[in-house]
Amino acid sequence: MSEKIIGRREELAILGEMINSNYPEFMAVYGRRRVGKTFLIKQYCENKGKYFFSITGIQKGKLPQQISRFVLQIGEVFYSGLKLQTPKNWFDTFDLLRTAINSHLSKNEKVILFFDELPWLVTPRSKFLMALEYFWNQYWSNDNRIKLIICGSSASWIIKKIINNKGGLHNRITRRMRLYPLNLRETKLFLSSRGVKLPNKQILEIFMVTGGIPYYLNNVKKGLTATQLIELLAFKRDSILFEEFDNLFASLFDDATPYIELLRLIAKHRYGLAQEQVMEQAKTSRGGRIVERLQDLEEAGFIERFIPHGHQSGIYYRVIDEYTVFYLRWIEPTKNTLRRHDIENGYWEKMSKTPSWNSWSGYAFETICYKHIGQIRRKLQISAGAVPNAWRFAPKGNSAENGAQIDLLFDRDDDAITICEIKYSDNKFVIDKQYANTLQNKIDVFLKNTKTTKQIFVSMICSSDLKINMYSEALVTGVVTLGDLFEQRCS
Repeated sequence: MSEKIIGRREELAILGEMINSNYPEFMAVYGRRRVGKTFLIKQYCENKGKYFFSITGIQKGKLPQQISRFVLQIGEVFYSGLKLQTPKNWFDTFDLLRTAINSHLSKNEKVILFFDELPWLVTPRSKFLMALEYFWNQYWSNDNRIKLIICGSSASWIIKKIINNKGGLHNRITRRMRLYPLNLRETKLFLSSRGVKLPNKQILEIFMVTGGIPYYLNNVKKGLTATQLIELLAFKRDSILFEEFDNLFASLFDDATPYIELLRLIAKHRYGLAQEQVMEQAKTSRGGRIVERLQDLEEAGFIERFIPHGHQSGIYYRVIDEYTVFYLRWIEPTKNTLRRHDIENGYWEKMSKTPSWNSWSGYAFETICYKHIGQIRRKLQISAGAVPNAWRFAPKGNSAENGAQIDLLFDRDDDAITICEIKYSDNKFVIDKQYANTLQNKIDVFLKNTKTTKQIFVSMICSSDLKINMYSEALVTGVVTLGDLFEQRCS
């Protein structure tokens, strides 16, 4: 029995349109490794027609291995398991597939061809892409029965080699779909479908560690608290998240070291690091390769680029993958200990009472809020035309000026700016006299340095709501709570 697909409304609609169209289709699917691309496509497509041909590339597999598995699948799908003679090259292999399609499909039947982990199929000097280009252009691009889906965890490879192909596959993609991690609401539904019933606050804590990646969430067991679950997921010798980091990057990049170096560098800077600073501080990466690698990390979903509010130019980068931040801050420092023996029970509960935990949880919550901009917009009644961004002012040298950091702001198209303060806390956040003065100073610094004439509104985004008092009444015009972030995303 097929498992239920959680969320993915937009993606399912795209797949449905593709399969039901009366034209040949060539779809590219990509996204972060472990995000559920293969599961989504197989679960949806397997029962959508008589013929579903699915093949997965073998990581570091040799040409004969790749071809033999491909041919084995042709026999399974089209010839009731008959063993076929294995060709020695991809052109002859694709000929076998074409012959099978023409022999078994009527002109009104459709076949879904799913080439999973395509980068692994394209071994050096194999001419796989050359064969794919030829058969698509010569035969399949004119065959309304063909629904070809190619997929890969190396998003940068799919984009460079397929979507932005400069050769025979140039402009051949009919649809593209990037699969993102689950959001908070979908994560709750995913866990609930597996019998895991937790309050929103504990689901948020798990999200801070897993980032809504289904593969990680699938290892969450019912009957435990979030604190206990995180300890099992990350701080036991055989835990799913312990060795995941190295395996993840080894599967994405032939030489993972410079990519990990860049991630470490950017992760040290909570509010982002300018590209020129990355160029100056990186050691193993040099010159144009840095920019290329930053682009690869961005397309793989680990970092994002942004230009701070008020800047006309100057690209900054920040880490947006929750698991990466969690790994670098908490798991990696424990690795030597974990390789020898398990850390004592209660370790994560003990860590959650430290200042380092407070700093990390605040950072993680900010990242999560940026991934739920749609929900924040809806609660604050901010139009889609308002541009979300961050802002920071750091005085130079020995200046007596005050600096300021704004977590999130919306530059609205109705002559106003909404400044959002993001606060993670276990209890209702309280604006006292000191914090009220800090917040007012932040507004003053922003007005002075941006020279904006727009009206300023202040909103609070709180993990545990906001306590109403004289200071909140005077300063705050809108409040977003954790429950609001769990609402359905605006379409």
